[in-house]
Amino acid sequence: MTTDPWGRVDEDGTVYVRTGEGERVVGSWQAGAPEEALAFFRRKYDSLVTEVELLEKRLRSTDLSATAAMANIDKLRTAVKDANAVGDLDSLSQRLDKLADRAEERKVEQKQAQEQARSQAREIKERIVAEAERVAVETTHWKSGGERMLQLIEEWKKAPRADRPTEQALWKRMSAARNSFSKRRKTYFANLDQQREGVRAEKERIVSEAEALSNSTDWGPTARAYRDLMQRWKASGRADRSSEDKLWGRFKAAQDVFFDARNATFAERDAELRVNAEAKERILAEAKDEIPGISDPRRARARLRDFQEAWEEAGELPRDVRDQLEGAFRQIEDGVRRAEDAEWERTSPEARARAKDTVDQLSTAIAGLEAKLEKARAADDARRIKEHEAALEARRSWLAEAEKALDEMS
Repeated sequence: MTTDPWGRVDEDGTVYVRTGEGERVVGSWQAGAPEEALAFFRRKYDSLVTEVELLEKRLRSTDLSATAAMANIDKLRTAVKDANAVGDLDSLSQRLDKLADRAEERKVEQKQAQEQARSQAREIKERIVAEAERVAVETTHWKSGGERMLQLIEEWKKAPRADRPTEQALWKRMSAARNSFSKRRKTYFANLDQQREGVRAEKERIVSEAEALSNSTDWGPTARAYRDLMQRWKASGRADRSSEDKLWGRFKAAQDVFFDARNATFAERDAELRVNAEAKERILAEAKDEIPGISDPRRARARLRDFQEAWEEAGELPRDVRDQLEGAFRQIEDGVRRAEDAEWERTSPEARARAKDTVDQLSTAIAGLEAKLEKARAADDARRIKEHEAALEARRSWLAEAEKALDEMS
């Protein structure tokens, strides 16, 4: 009989392996020497050792899941238990027990990591959903809001997955936010279309009125009517772009017809009125040269009437010089009126009375100051002497002016 620390071959070629539970038959050998039989079954044992070592290495150096590791361990347990091999099968079982312990540890670690990952995924997706809900409720910038909603959907798809109930609940909120935004946007543009249709109808009416006025020759009222129509146009808002452009083209064309005709008529009229302008320029020059030299306001008023009559007879002025010439002539009229007002002020009884009262008051004040000055001189009060002399000088100057004005009124 040939033996080995972990097995033997008896005389009839039966091969045994020794385990903690005793011997068991692993095979028979009839084709050669017993040593060859033991070597053959030891190689089978070495294969098992290699598989165990490989699993140990994978569990130690890779991210092999605990579930996969336990499946491999269970498979190897069965293989070792039923192995037709000669070797230390008990030690292999013990190594597999240690591997099972390590797999259980990994199971706990992986569960913790999974819970952490799901928690992080939940936080990420809750943030995405919260922003989507904010966009759905608050945003009125529809283009940028729609783009952001699409971006959030893509962020959701790329984000890690949480647990199934959380995923379903958050996706329900996400979908509701997207639908709410789409509904609000659709309602807005539906209302906007309705508003624009109202604007378009109003501008159709404005354009129709403008076109009806385009051939009018009632220049002043029609020009004011066009200004009113323009105010209505601006206040009515905007229609859709296509209608807006077409309606504005019609409105502008109607205006141009009227104003071009008016400008042509005014230009022709201004040319005819140029002779009137030349006549009024001569009248203005004569009036400027003559009237300022007349000292008597009544004579100046009489002469002004002659110029005013000539001015009226000269006729209407062209628009380009109307304000300039009319303004210059009004200055001459204003000068005559100021001279008349000054003459009336100078010769009126009320004015003479006021001037006489001023002279009397100043004379009385001067007499009083002269008396005070004499007292100050008698008292040799230098300060009061100086004060009274200065006051007397000022009032004597005022009295001379007041007496002059009173003489001119006499």
